[in-house]
Amino acid sequence: MTALAPTLGHTTRPPTFDAGHPLGVTGAFGADPIAMLLSAHRQCGPVARGRLGPMEAWFAFDPEDVDRVLRADAHSYSKATRGYDKLRLILGEGLVTSEGETWKRRRRIANPAFRKQRIEGFLGTMNASTVQLAEGWEGERDVAHDMMALTLDIACRTFFSTEVESETEAIGKAMEGALSQFNHLVSTPLPFVEYWPTPGNARFWAGIRTLDRVVGDIVRERRASDAEHHDLLEMLLEAADAEENPMTDRELRDELVTMLSAGHETTANALTWTLYCLSLHPVWARRVEEELDAVLGGRPMTMADMGRLQVLRRVLDESMRLYPPVWMLGRMVEEETTLGGYAVPKGTLVFLSPYATHRSPQYWENPEGFDPDRFLPERSEGRPKQAYFPFSAGSRKCIGDRFAIMEAMSVLAVLLQKYRVEAIPGEAPVLDPSVTLRPKHGLRMRVVPR
Repeated sequence: MTALAPTLGHTTRPPTFDAGHPLGVTGAFGADPIAMLLSAHRQCGPVARGRLGPMEAWFAFDPEDVDRVLRADAHSYSKATRGYDKLRLILGEGLVTSEGETWKRRRRIANPAFRKQRIEGFLGTMNASTVQLAEGWEGERDVAHDMMALTLDIACRTFFSTEVESETEAIGKAMEGALSQFNHLVSTPLPFVEYWPTPGNARFWAGIRTLDRVVGDIVRERRASDAEHHDLLEMLLEAADAEENPMTDRELRDELVTMLSAGHETTANALTWTLYCLSLHPVWARRVEEELDAVLGGRPMTMADMGRLQVLRRVLDESMRLYPPVWMLGRMVEEETTLGGYAVPKGTLVFLSPYATHRSPQYWENPEGFDPDRFLPERSEGRPKQAYFPFSAGSRKCIGDRFAIMEAMSVLAVLLQKYRVEAIPGEAPVLDPSVTLRPKHGLRMRVVPR
């Protein structure tokens, strides 16, 4: 529970924290934002305060405050932050970055495409792509690279029926080129840094141009085609055509690039971290194998199987607790509100961190340990709802959360029936908290047939 500040009107403010960096919070954020967040939480408890460049920043870790920002008091906050400004350069005004009436319209159009019965129709494609990867998937592998390639293949097939290797490869390289520069653009306090003539910026803009070209060509070809396609693009076009003002090519481009980024980057990282956790905890790996053998017996997962693969689901949830793909969320206070009993002035940056809240000893027993059974109903009782929020919460909760869970479980079900993954000594991953939380230099592991 959040400890309320003394009643002293608007004069009370949360404690500041020592960032341990000569450039203060700004320097600590640029050097190691994960360590900075954990340190702020340890030093100050539920709410911490510091200066991020010229602005005051608050860091809220308590589930009640998380719920207040994302749901109960969401109208007091916007996405007018530096992080979202830079992300808009890549994604445009898609569901992740848009706000107000633009977001409401986009969400209304996208909702039908993500209804349960529609996304369930993609399971066969997910299984087929994973079976293809599983042929000869052994030896020392960069598992992070493999999961990125696999989820991108699934995304291209399910989003716009593209199985052309050259197009998929072009999209993957473009995404990597654009997203790899994101951290630098956000953490550098100087304005318009993306326009400086640097090699990183050259890759950044080249990636965006490639995304514009490839995705734009797909949209234009689809509009000119009378053929039926059972994919996300067709569903978006159907819903958009029902609107008084149909979506433009640019609007479709923004939604597709947004969904490509969210649909392959986040799921790939969730899969990578789950395989890593299983490699460190062979007892849990064996429990997953036993369940898969008993429920599936060598075949891919069906929708009817999902509810029966309870150990696998808890392992996935626990991996996303320890390594949430979306590790931090930022908001701008647009009208004075409260957090932790403190008055938050308009113009304050507020940051939430699934990574830090998921590891808080106030809400999680042995928070650094890997214990999937903590998600059993009897052990979850009484835990605050937003103590676990890997897909955000409230009206801005990820629209593709069901898609992501189904995809991750289907991929793991295929791969772990055939293989075991083993950690390689000396190959411990380095966290790279960029747009998503991924291993900085990939993750080499040993893949061994069962």
